[in-house]
Amino acid sequence: MDPYDLLLDHFRRDVELNSQEEKLITDCFSLKEFRKNDVILSAGDISSHMRFVVEGCLKSYYLNEDGKEHIVHFGIEGWWINDLYSYFTGTTSTQYIQAIENGIFLQAPKEKLDELFDSSHSIERFFRLKFQNAYVSFIDRTVNSLSKTAEEQYAEFCEKYPEIEQRVPQYALASYLGITPEFLSVLRKRQLKRRS
Repeated sequence: MDPYDLLLDHFRRDVELNSQEEKLITDCFSLKEFRKNDVILSAGDISSHMRFVVEGCLKSYYLNEDGKEHIVHFGIEGWWINDLYSYFTGTTSTQYIQAIENGIFLQAPKEKLDELFDSSHSIERFFRLKFQNAYVSFIDRTVNSLSKTAEEQYAEFCEKYPEIEQRVPQYALASYLGITPEFLSVLRKRQLKRRS
């Protein structure tokens, strides 16, 4: 499917668009290809674009003082990936966005999106819904990390996102869950035993 058609279909799941709004959206977004390991956003940069993943898989992470990677978000087809804090505040990012696989995303500069919000209630509503969902997911993840065991978190992740669990390296999933790759291996073995 054409990347822009995929984007418009994504919008249409939440809002109705007229032909003028569809044109505004497609004119606002530009196509970018990325290769495995490409860094899309670096800590210290300002996140000034909204990115929609058309194809491929990316990760958003930060590095602690020891240089250890902590993954906060994955992005796959049909998902948005960004450092929203930097995007909304105009401050430098503390996160990196890096490609796990080759792929394509569509991106729109913040200034142009802000203009679209002013010109179209449907487009503004679409992004309001996306931002609300992002906040709910963030709270859900935070509460789960504080109240559930690693095994419960892993089982829930596999249930919610089976396509990601199969695509990302073990170290990346372990980082997302806040555990070591070795412990993730133990959890996977336990889960396989339960299934058999």
